[in-house]
Amino acid sequence: PALSVIEVDAKYLPLAKYLLQHVFIAENEPSIEWFNKESNGSVILEKHGKYVKGKYSLTGGSVGLFEGKKIGRVKNLEKISQDVIASEYIVNGLKSEIQARHNEVISFNEQLKEQAIRQVQEDINRLNNQLFAIQNKTENLNGMREASLKRMEELRSQVQITQESIVETRNNAQHLLNEVNELKQEISLSQEQYSLAEVAFNIAQAEFNEMNLQVIQQKNQISALMQEREFRNKQLSELKIQIEDNQFQLEQTRQQTTESNESLLNLEGELLGLLRKKEEEENRLNEADQAYYLKRNNLNEQESALRNLIRQKDNSEHILSEIKDRLNDLKLKLAGMKERLNVEFRINLDDIIDEMRTDDLPIDVLQEKADRMKKRLENLGEVNPTAVEAFQEMKRRFDFIVEQKNDLVNAKDTLLQTIQEVETTANSQFLDTFERVRENFQKVFKALFTEEDTADLVLENPENLAETGIDIVAKPKGKRPSSIQQLSGGEKTLTATALLFAIYLIKPAPFCILDEVDAPLDDANVGKFTNMIRQFSDNSQFIIVTHNKMTMSSVDVIYGVTMQEVGVSKLVPVDFRSLTAQES
Repeated sequence: PALSVIEVDAKYLPLAKYLLQHVFIAENEPSIEWFNKESNGSVILEKHGKYVKGKYSLTGGSVGLFEGKKIGRVKNLEKISQDVIASEYIVNGLKSEIQARHNEVISFNEQLKEQAIRQVQEDINRLNNQLFAIQNKTENLNGMREASLKRMEELRSQVQITQESIVETRNNAQHLLNEVNELKQEISLSQEQYSLAEVAFNIAQAEFNEMNLQVIQQKNQISALMQEREFRNKQLSELKIQIEDNQFQLEQTRQQTTESNESLLNLEGELLGLLRKKEEEENRLNEADQAYYLKRNNLNEQESALRNLIRQKDNSEHILSEIKDRLNDLKLKLAGMKERLNVEFRINLDDIIDEMRTDDLPIDVLQEKADRMKKRLENLGEVNPTAVEAFQEMKRRFDFIVEQKNDLVNAKDTLLQTIQEVETTANSQFLDTFERVRENFQKVFKALFTEEDTADLVLENPENLAETGIDIVAKPKGKRPSSIQQLSGGEKTLTATALLFAIYLIKPAPFCILDEVDAPLDDANVGKFTNMIRQFSDNSQFIIVTHNKMTMSSVDVIYGVTMQEVGVSKLVPVDFRSLTAQES
């Protein structure tokens, strides 16, 4: 195992175990069967520079001359040794070949011609050159081997120096850790001092706000009194102008009164003359009325006599018309009977009307028989000559009703399809909006509480989105309530505020009014609430009705409602933005 080869400090031992727990250093290459059965994702590093992981292998390390990895240099030295052995083998073969050629030259020197000797000599020279080249290459490889050995010695010395520097670095790191602990203690003391200073600053700021509010109230009172004084002065000047106008109008009215009195006297004289004429005309009118009423009485008596005569005439005409109607009915019945006898029985009424009766049956029996026949005829019904037209009309009506029915069925199917599409779209939009509200609720809830607190919105019946209810799940840290009613008043308020802003963030409005939302909250939760309001105020303007001083201290503008006089309310605005700008 690689952990048995390296040295690790105790504090870094978990990290080393995590990184090297599956790393092994092998003497020889492991078999494929070992990887298939026992490797379990292990990493094998061989001494020759071969890197093996799982079922696959990768030859690692560098074989260059100037690389700085130890495994690469070992591989390079091994390769150089192999090249030297191969070169020596080639040199020995060439030497033996040269010696054989030389022996052949000596044995056949006399038999060969001068040109063949020259050719052999050239071959010998070429082989000698190759020999010299191989010897040079061998010397170069030996030199490289010696240089690599020297480099290895240098690397060993560098490793020794590096280990010494590591020890020194560990000592420095321990010293720095001690300094960091001291700095942490100083920071904690500074934070305590800062918290105390912040509390004092908040108290001073609250006192400053109260004093500033009183100063602004006094200024507003002074400005109100000045405005009232200007209004009173303006009213006084307007009253003086009105008095002058009234005096001028009074003089005009007096002149008009004198003129009216004179004209009134003249009109009284004319009125007396008109009254005398009125009495005379009334007497004449009374006489004319008496004559009119006498003539009217005579006319009424004559009209009543005339009406009696007309009534008698109408009665006589009515009786005469009834007689004529009965005569016409009898004539019609007689004509109908005559025609019926002629058509149905082929009997002429004129021929038998003067004949004597030959049947002995009484009239009652004949009448009863005739009534039975009439009933049978009535039961058979009359012949309808317009039956075909009525049938065609009923058929057209039936076809129209069938067509209307088909239209209604198609309309019903279309309407049901539309309802289905609307329900699908509504459910999709509802789920989309619900998921967005749910995400916003979780974010805002964690912002109002802590990151470790959890909240969620759960559908009671996801299968029926039109009638499903929604459960609000709120679990502050350290609590596991089974119902939201088990939360405290402040926690309920923060949960309701989180849900409100989760819905509000779906489509923010330009204005948002909150009425005493922070009433059940303590100071810490009020701070979280005001921070959230300030964060969301970049997109909307918030109007908060509150009695909490911390909320008042974090707003931009305050509008206070006071009652300086009984029954008279007054608005006192305080703009902190202008004060902040003046301070800056």
